[in-house]
Order: sequence, then C-alpha cells, then structure tokens
Amino acid sequence: MKTPVYIASIASVSPLGNSSEVIWKNYKDPKHFISNHTFGNIEAFAAFLPKNLKEEIEQLRTSNPVFKNLDLSVLYSIYTSRKSIAQAGWERGDEIGINIGSSRGATGLFEKYHQNFLETGKAETLASPTTTLGNISSWVAQDIETTGPEISHSVTCSTGLQAILNGAAWLQAGMADKFLVGGSEAALTPFTIAQMKAMKIYASEDLDYPCRALDTEKLRNTMVLGEGAGVVTLQLNSENSLAKIAGIGYATERLDHPASISSNGECFQKSMKMAIGNMHPSEIDAVVMHAPGTVKGDQAEINAISALFGENLPAMTSNKWKIGHTFGASGILSLELAVLILQHQEFIPVPFSSISKSPKRLKNILVNAVGFGGNAVSILINNS
Repeated sequence: MKTPVYIASIASVSPLGNSSEVIWKNYKDPKHFISNHTFGNIEAFAAFLPKNLKEEIEQLRTSNPVFKNLDLSVLYSIYTSRKSIAQAGWERGDEIGINIGSSRGATGLFEKYHQNFLETGKAETLASPTTTLGNISSWVAQDIETTGPEISHSVTCSTGLQAILNGAAWLQAGMADKFLVGGSEAALTPFTIAQMKAMKIYASEDLDYPCRALDTEKLRNTMVLGEGAGVVTLQLNSENSLAKIAGIGYATERLDHPASISSNGECFQKSMKMAIGNMHPSEIDAVVMHAPGTVKGDQAEINAISALFGENLPAMTSNKWKIGHTFGASGILSLELAVLILQHQEFIPVPFSSISKSPKRLKNILVNAVGFGGNAVSILINNS
C-alpha cells in the first residue's frame, strides 16, 4: 500500500440484522440462521434477512415513487449506503465515488420479467433499465446526490472485495477523497437455487449445522445461499476510523473447469502473499476465509494458508456456516466480521471445526474471497 486507506464505517443487512450491536451479539451466539424453504417446486436451505428488516427495506418503495420498480438488490444497497454514510459523518451531496457490485444483480426482477415475456411474448417497458448491473451504483448515486464516479461490476463471489481494490486505487491516485464500496445480493430465487443444485455443491442434509464450512471431515458439499448487502466508506483520513487497510492482494489462476480451483489454492497463495507484503507470516493473527462449505473449495483455501504460513498458521474462521454464501456481498460481510473481531478483541470460531481455534493476539487479520474464474482477493486490516 503506497498510502494507507482507512475504513470509516461499515453498514450491512444480512440474516444477522443491521446494527453492529445486534450483529456482534448474533456472532457470539453459536446458532445459525439457515432454515429449509420451498422455492417454487424446490426445497432448499437458505438464510434470509429478518422479516422486520426486510419489511423496513421494502418501505423504501413508498418513500420515493422512483424506487417502486427497483430490485431488492438495489434497495439493499440504498439502505446500507445511507447508513454507512451517516455513520462516517459524510454529507449527502458530497463528491463521493461509488463502487457497489453484485454477482447476480437484479435477479428477482430479471426472472419476473423473463417469465412474463415467455407467457406474453412481450417485454415490459422497464425490463431493461431496472435489470442492468449498473442499476445498483447509479441509484445509490441518485439517492445520496453525489457527483463522484459511479461503478458497478460483477466478479462473482469476490465482487465486494474487488470493489475495495477499486476504491483504494482511486483514493491513492488522488482521483477521489471519499469512496463508497460494497456488494449486494438478493438472489434467493427458484432459478438461482436450481443452478447451485445443478452444480452438486448445495447442502442436502438436515444437520444441526447444514453448511459445514471449515469442517475438514465432511464428505459432501454443503454450500447454502444467503442474502444481504454490505457497504464500506473508505478515506485517506484516519480520524475516527474503524480499521486500517494495510495491504491488498489479488490473483487469478489458470482453470481446468469453469467452477474449479486448484487443490493448493494458487490464487489464494498469491493474493495473500501480495496483501501481506513485507510483513513476516507470524504477524498475521487470523484469516476470515471464503470457505463456502464445499469439500474442494474449503480444502483448497486451507491448503493455501498452510503452504504460505507453514509453522506460523493463523487462526481460521468463516461466517458462511451461520449466514450462508451471499455471493457478491460475502466479502464485505467477512470484512465486517474481521473489523468486529478487532474492535472487541474476541475471536469468533466455527463451533464444529477442529481447525478453527482462537489466536493469542488479534492485531492483523486477512480477509479472503474468490469467485468463479479463479479470481482471488485478500485484504489485510489492522487496528493501528
């Protein structure tokens, strides 16, 4: 990092709730938020936002007539962006850069419009403008009345952390003073669930913990989808910041299959090494892992950490066993967990994992994400 970048605030909506106090309380509780649901004619595990929180977000539709036809992924972004800006003490109308992405974008609306097209042979008037991926950052910019740049992207499951890379680059280049970055996902739909099941990676056993992320003894894939959004405010000023971004890393590995990752997690090894920079491996205290709950995915990341750190293994944890995999929002929700761990100086282990153990110190924490395409991102944060 040429110039340190600081996290001024984080706001999120997820199955954990929407306030840092409630979210931390739910992290300390070993229960999970995954339950069985029916999606069309498919039964599957999933993790939804609390009902009262979803109703509160839905009220945005009536608060502004132009919000009426927006997808939930956009509403989640607007809601969390407002909260994050308020927490940072920023003002509406400031020149704020925005990079909020999504793996799937306006999933619910797109499926609704496409089904209507199949039935009638006609596309609805707003089908195109309300389902483009740029819809997310554009509507956030409209809502907060910013004059800064607006970027939306999809780098599948590493989308949220990729947004941090972009925001940090703009700040370090002197092209912006404030940047709003994050990811949003509202993809709990029948077609999306069917896609994951078709890949044979979805959880199928009704266990105490259906998603077995970081369970090294599991014999089946146990990924579960969740929904949520997370937005982070980035700035060069350290005053009243939550944490410092001390390193960023990224890498892409050669693929043998569209959804594959090498057994030793080559992309993770490279991204973590870049993020750590000149620090000694023993200085890294913990890693909040991507760990989706698949047999190969979890093991590849564990192997990457073992290969890079050797005898200096950091503590390892993940939150997908508790809230599911939120695709493009997952990296930001993992970052939020890392920040909370630093703030409270208390590690949150995976309750059923034999390798998830508390470290002696909590100062430097890595956060990992990887997406289809073999692209990995690692963010190093600390409280200095």
